[in-house]
Amino acid sequence: MIPYVLEWGSLLLRWLHVIAAMAWIGSSFFFMHLDASLRAAPDLPAARGGVGWQVHGGGFYEMRKYLVAPDFMPEELTWHKWQAYTTWISGFFLLVWIYYAQSSLYLVNPEVMALTGPQASAIGIGALAVGWLIYDRLCKSPLGNNETLLGLIGLAVIVAASYGFTLVFSGRGTLIHVGALMATWMAGNVFMVIIPNQRKVVASLMAGEAPDPALGKQAKQRSTHNNYLTLPAVLLMLSNHYPVLYANPAVIPPIVFLITISGALIRHFYNVRHFDHAKSPWWVWATVAVALWLTFWIAMASSPTGRAQLGLAATPAAVSTAAAHTSPPANVVEIVTSRCAMCHAADPVWDGIQISPKGVLLDTPAHIARQAEAINLQAVVSRAMPPNNITEMTADERLALAAWLRSATN
Repeated sequence: MIPYVLEWGSLLLRWLHVIAAMAWIGSSFFFMHLDASLRAAPDLPAARGGVGWQVHGGGFYEMRKYLVAPDFMPEELTWHKWQAYTTWISGFFLLVWIYYAQSSLYLVNPEVMALTGPQASAIGIGALAVGWLIYDRLCKSPLGNNETLLGLIGLAVIVAASYGFTLVFSGRGTLIHVGALMATWMAGNVFMVIIPNQRKVVASLMAGEAPDPALGKQAKQRSTHNNYLTLPAVLLMLSNHYPVLYANPAVIPPIVFLITISGALIRHFYNVRHFDHAKSPWWVWATVAVALWLTFWIAMASSPTGRAQLGLAATPAAVSTAAAHTSPPANVVEIVTSRCAMCHAADPVWDGIQISPKGVLLDTPAHIARQAEAINLQAVVSRAMPPNNITEMTADERLALAAWLRSATN
């Protein structure tokens, strides 16, 4: 019963998390676009705000922004906050449900640090809290007046955090916590700065006082940070599905650096383009292409098999789908069934797993042959499986798998 509950809980939490994130990201992108497209109007000069016209769904919309506040308190006021709160809360419970409740599979790697589940959970939660305090203090310090310098230091903090996580967690756990750290900054900005500042402005209006312009300026700064962090955070949240990114913890910091730079630059392109199409920074796409190519190269070069395929090692490791039609030798069957089939079987025997992950079966020679490409990617190229090498597959055994895959091409 428990494995089924874990699986269904994961599904429902992930569904809620994705829906809430779509709403939050959508509103963030829209309002950044709106800010960039605002133009001065006779009754609302640029010093006070601007006006933007939109067409959508067969209708026209006139949208007005006041840089500080209007002269009166409107009767109806929509607050954009629950998208952010729901995204973070559901994401945190998903982190607890998958990584903390099943830490031996996903978070703790004994070869990195022998931690108990509660110890790993405490480190993860503590790191998120400390990470928010560091970021918030940086924004409130004199560095907050220099966006470029603040951005560079923020990037350095993210990369340093990724390195720190590699010292205690598995590669998969590291990347998910880097993404969770970014998400905590973003949700913290909404909960601790943006919404409280807006409430203060509303209170001033209701009291007939002039709101403090610094409140809106500070909220806008944090909103902009959220916009630039969105794409890197989303990719890092998806990283747990792609072992080539986390198989070698030693190269995670440069991968995090390149992913963060790429995502932020993509948002920069659209933010500038929405302001003035004539000034679109097309150079961004060339830079992003180079950064993502470097990410691919680093991920490949960090794998023994990847180095061979890149020509950086003496022994080639050819891969072919022909293996899927070749009955594996007895030694390969023994390796896979002894190291993998306890989870990847019609009736898994590993504690906590009721259904074979992703429906992949590795309990018969025919099933092993059918999954040759997956075995190559997961156990030979990236070496991400078994997770955290929990069944202690040896280097010689991985070489035996590679030899079988090579022999199928001959």
